[in-house]
Amino acid sequence: MEGRTRGNPVVEGGRVAGLYVYPIKGLSAQPLTSVPLRRGEGVPHDRALALARPGGAYHPGLRRGLPKTEFYALVAEHHLAGLRTHLDVGTGVFTAEVVGHEVLSVRLPDEQDELLRFFARVLDLPDGVLPVPAREEGRRFTDTARVGDRQMNWISLLNLASVRDLAERAGVDGLDPRRFRANVLLDGLPPWAEEGLVDREFTLGGVRLRGTSRTWRCAATEVDPDTGRRDLPVVRMLNRAYGHEVMGCYAEVLSDGVLEVGGELVA
Repeated sequence: MEGRTRGNPVVEGGRVAGLYVYPIKGLSAQPLTSVPLRRGEGVPHDRALALARPGGAYHPGLRRGLPKTEFYALVAEHHLAGLRTHLDVGTGVFTAEVVGHEVLSVRLPDEQDELLRFFARVLDLPDGVLPVPAREEGRRFTDTARVGDRQMNWISLLNLASVRDLAERAGVDGLDPRRFRANVLLDGLPPWAEEGLVDREFTLGGVRLRGTSRTWRCAATEVDPDTGRRDLPVVRMLNRAYGHEVMGCYAEVLSDGVLEVGGELVA
């Protein structure tokens, strides 16, 4: 494929190969086997929490989206990927591991201060300076939230064949799809077939969706999700291979339903 796919690529076959939620913006993905979706809403608990920069634009009660640069995230704080984090949304228990060793276990929101002190150390903030906990009822801190409230709830899709195609063209021995931090991984499609989902309605495992836009990528994709090191210039690789910085697409949920791993794509 030279340049971005034009027209309406054929979309046939395909299935859900993985589902992920990111309860805290910039921290670890948590795999799911199924996810209940509601019309006009995103993946439950996805990016419902964030660590905002002190002195920045975020303040409690803010009801509008902000650029990702207002929060601590992989685009600037790549070493966050070296942590393995997990938030049990049912109990509020948050854990963090480094190289398989647990370094933090707290219950939120009761022990939030301990979590903030922990991340102040991880982020090497000045003494007495803490991240600002960002949480607003009914809102999520997705990258698309800065565009509008409707866009805030879009879910992100990634075609694994496109990732493999990029790796092959760039001469890379494997490219971990976790770099792209998508909610839904698709497989069984031709490379770049996801381009044909944009501006089109389709069904995933019985849930009706509409492709809304392509996903333009940033420096967060350059970070190895295991080591936290910037080791691959993914944005540059995309530009060299295709002349654009797109990988994946966003979709809006049009109907209530349960999306499961293995669910078929019908377009």
